[in-house]
Order: sequence, then structure tokens, then C-alpha cells
Amino acid sequence: MPFREPTLPSPAMALVAAVTSALLLPGFAPYGTGPGGGRILRGTFPGTFRAGYVYLPPQFDPALRYPVVYLLHGMPGSPTEYLDGTQLPAFADTAIADHLVRPFIAVLPAAGTTHGYNGEWAGPWERALVDDVVPFVDRYLPTIAAPRGRVITGLSAGGYGAVDIGLRHTDVFGAVESWSGYFQPLHDGPFKHAGPAELEANDPTLLVSSHRKEIARRGTRFFVSSGPSHSHWFREGDSIAFAAQLRRLGLPVVLRLFPNRKGEWVSQLDAGLEWALPAKA
Repeated sequence: MPFREPTLPSPAMALVAAVTSALLLPGFAPYGTGPGGGRILRGTFPGTFRAGYVYLPPQFDPALRYPVVYLLHGMPGSPTEYLDGTQLPAFADTAIADHLVRPFIAVLPAAGTTHGYNGEWAGPWERALVDDVVPFVDRYLPTIAAPRGRVITGLSAGGYGAVDIGLRHTDVFGAVESWSGYFQPLHDGPFKHAGPAELEANDPTLLVSSHRKEIARRGTRFFVSSGPSHSHWFREGDSIAFAAQLRRLGLPVVLRLFPNRKGEWVSQLDAGLEWALPAKA
């Protein structure tokens, strides 16, 4: 199984895990394990209302410093889509053991106040991520607390949110990814009654042009991928066009297209993390 809840029979081991997690991250507790020993913690991040998760790699050592991947879920959705649907713990444990990626921490926050939230990673959810979640993680976990140590990415609406947030916070995130995302704001969630100025301020196709010098100065890099699953909502061509726009502006981007619907989400996560966190970087 790619992900399982703890089954260790030893009360002593369970106690050690619980105490260690509590000491590391206040309000979080052990939730599950990956096949190679990676650990999942569950709790509520500051500034959010719903449960979120943290992945710690196998042989996690608080004396080391780790890069952090912030994974934004789709809408409507939940961060659990990364634990089960894309099999994050299985990929991460195996890829780290095989030296495909560096050991890393993954942060899986939740947007909205209910599971059925169907808006955007914007407004209060963007502020919670940038102003509350990132500082909280850097305070309590041994992170590389700089843009070079932070990746922001997401699926579908999470992909839009990652690009929108990443472009306007290049001082926070050094790598930005979109997996089958879109690149213009929708009239929902915080944008339901937004005027032209607010929509333009959250339009990645405009932001890359207006922020090009700042993006280039900071060395922000991009990974854009897509597949057929969202063809009835968001076209693969949108991802191709956005990657082409980045190239025209002289910004570094990798474009990956996945033609097979089966396993598409899993493939995009695997490829995106291998790109962002190569073991030999």
C-alpha cells in the first residue's frame, strides 16, 4: 500500500513518535507512515481552519536543514489528495532511498473553511499561507528558510494558486510549479465580486510580464505540466502557451506533457518533484 496509518505494535515506539512530533510541530500529531519510513503529521496550521499535513522524510534528522515543498490542493478538494490520489508518501520515500531526490519536507495546507470549498488559493488563503504557514514551518522545523529552499506547486486550482502566489512572492518561493493548472483568475471564491484591477493583479499571464525583471533578478524557476484529464475545463494548450510566454521573456521553464490519462496526476507529481529537488543539486 502506498500509504498506511501507523501499525507499529510497540507502545514505546508510538510514544517516542508522538513526543518527537509534538516537540517539533505544536498542534500536530503522528498520522501515518510511508513504505520507507517517512512520517505524516496531521494538525491545523495557523491562519487556517481545516486539518493539514506535513511529510517528514525517512531518517529525519532535526540537526539537518531540508528544502520544503508547499503542495496546494485542487478545488473542491482536500490535501489528502496528495496522500492517496498522487501517492506522495510512496514516491517520496522511494525516490529519496533511490537518490532521485533530496530528502525534503512537504507541507499540505487546506484552503476554505469546509471540505466543499470551491474557490481559489487567493485572498485569505494566500495570506494564511505566506504570512502564517511558511513562518510557522520555518520556526519549528529545520528548513532552508530562503527562496532557494522553498517550492510552491499544486494540481488544477492549486496549480493556478501556486503560480499566482509564487509570482507575487518571489522573495518567499524560489521554484514555482503548475500541474494541469490554469493561468487566469476565475470569478469564484475571493474573486467572485472582484473588479478588473484585482483580477489583473492576480493574472499570471500579466504578472510574468510586469514582474519579469524582479523574477529574473531573483532567479525564480518554473515547471509547467499538463495532461488530458482537464480537457473539458482547462486545455493543455493553456499550459503550453504559458510556458512559451515564460521562454519569450527569458525566464527558465521546463514543460512536460503527459498523454496518458491513467496515472496522470501521479506522473506529474513525480516529475515535478524530481525536477525541483534533484539529489545531486
